[in-house]
Amino acid sequence: MGHDMTARAFVFDAYGTLFDVHAAIARHRAACGSDADRLSDIWRTKQLEYTWTLTLSGQYVDFWTLTERALDYSLARVPSVDKAIKSKLLEAYFALDAFPDARVALQDLKKRGERTAILSNGSPKMLQGAVEGSQMTTLLDKVLSVDAIRIYKPRKEVYAMVTQTFGNKPGDVVFVSSNRWDVMGAIACGFRGVWVNRGKMPDEYFDQRPEIVLPDLTSLPALAA
Repeated sequence: MGHDMTARAFVFDAYGTLFDVHAAIARHRAACGSDADRLSDIWRTKQLEYTWTLTLSGQYVDFWTLTERALDYSLARVPSVDKAIKSKLLEAYFALDAFPDARVALQDLKKRGERTAILSNGSPKMLQGAVEGSQMTTLLDKVLSVDAIRIYKPRKEVYAMVTQTFGNKPGDVVFVSSNRWDVMGAIACGFRGVWVNRGKMPDEYFDQRPEIVLPDLTSLPALAA
């Protein structure tokens, strides 16, 4: 990506990009039984769906509440899983595991003197729990939550929080997400998009193509050189 961005910042989505959203279920896989993956998929899909439907209808409910409501819905859809596990799953979600490559990539970027941030749908408490639990506090200059403006991604107002915070131009922001729709939203705002395609998904949103597609975050710091 070259040294043409003196005021640049590397900004990361949190859930699915730095933190493994399926780690909560993985920790309690035995208790969830054979439908564990189905439960996890419905939970994640509903959680995101709620952010979009509420934002489109001009409403806002914080991400932690939506995470719980999505889990309630998932447990209702997958009756084979004992509902008594709900509190354990929420506890695990609050302190999700970071992907092994996430911390290493952030460390390398900081060594190079880059500015780093999270821009997330997560509520401030959730993000604090995940960041502290993964010992990433010193590796991030800013942790930005949509809660400050009560609108969810991919609205332009969310991405504008980055340029307002760092005082830089959209073209100086390298935005990194595992969610293709999130990369689309960032590119639509003039950011440089990096798609971390952890799930080996087909591409979409062809009008907003990412500059680079990576399988994980391992090679990201090399791009900063």
